[in-house]
Amino acid sequence: MAEQRTNNRDRGGRGRGRGRRDRNDRREPREKPEFEERVVHISRNSKVVKGGRRFSFGALVVVGDRKGRVGYGLGKAAEVAEAIRKAGEVARRNLSMVTMRGTTLPHEAIGKYSGAQVLVRPASEGTGIIAGGAARAVLELAGVRDVLAKSLGSNNHLNVTKATLKALGQMRSKEAALAIRKG
Repeated sequence: MAEQRTNNRDRGGRGRGRGRRDRNDRREPREKPEFEERVVHISRNSKVVKGGRRFSFGALVVVGDRKGRVGYGLGKAAEVAEAIRKAGEVARRNLSMVTMRGTTLPHEAIGKYSGAQVLVRPASEGTGIIAGGAARAVLELAGVRDVLAKSLGSNNHLNVTKATLKALGQMRSKEAALAIRKG
């Protein structure tokens, strides 16, 4: 009987040690995905129908590679997980490049979208990201390490995200600014 159990384990059968081997396989490091995802906000919507309430969910997701590419997406579905997945797909399709100078931004900018205004200002090395909510998520995933940001006006998550991306889109390197002036 003991011989039979040993043979089952060797062949990957249903021996007692099978679960342990599987756990060890899980410990091996996985490849890091190219983009990091951050859920900024989940909204719940309800619709009153004859049988009660029907809920649906909207997810705002920011995606970035921490190397200057960042984007956002909005996904809606009947389940939270599905809404997040959809938002992530949309965000990967809407990526934009961010111009940086070392670990910070080249200059100050104000991004405006609808009622939201976001002021982003370069900071000295070691300052970190001083920003809140949606602006922080965008700046972190863009790869900016030292920045001061202040959300002015509306605090709507989506509008703050769009305003932050607009401010980052205004960034120009010194060389690009001089080329525009000469052009």
